[in-house]
Amino acid sequence: MIDTAERDDLYDEASGLVAIGEIAEAVPLYRRCVELDPQYADGWHALGMALFKSDSVKEAIGAGMMATTLRPNDLLAWTALSQMYVKNGQIAEAEDAKGKARILSLGGKIVKETKDEKAED
Repeated sequence: MIDTAERDDLYDEASGLVAIGEIAEAVPLYRRCVELDPQYADGWHALGMALFKSDSVKEAIGAGMMATTLRPNDLLAWTALSQMYVKNGQIAEAEDAKGKARILSLGGKIVKETKDEKAED
């Protein structure tokens, strides 16, 4: 069973560290979040952004891909992944991710939502 309270506490602590510029210190806390709950899209996105800001771009891309896999209709996740690809010189992949972000920004969907997903919104 997932301890969401511990996960959320770690996420909040890591986000506080990011807010004061302690990004390297936040990375292990975000890692622990996704270890506790591998389906935690927000944790994967935050980990990806912290890694990206720490210049661990290849690892950031992996985390960004997890975020978009778990939440394929997340505009912010696709935009971040596109930026990660650009920094890594993967222009074709960056353009693809940017295209998905553009579809979402115009109200489209990358993956059709299920009834359960619609209820979460």
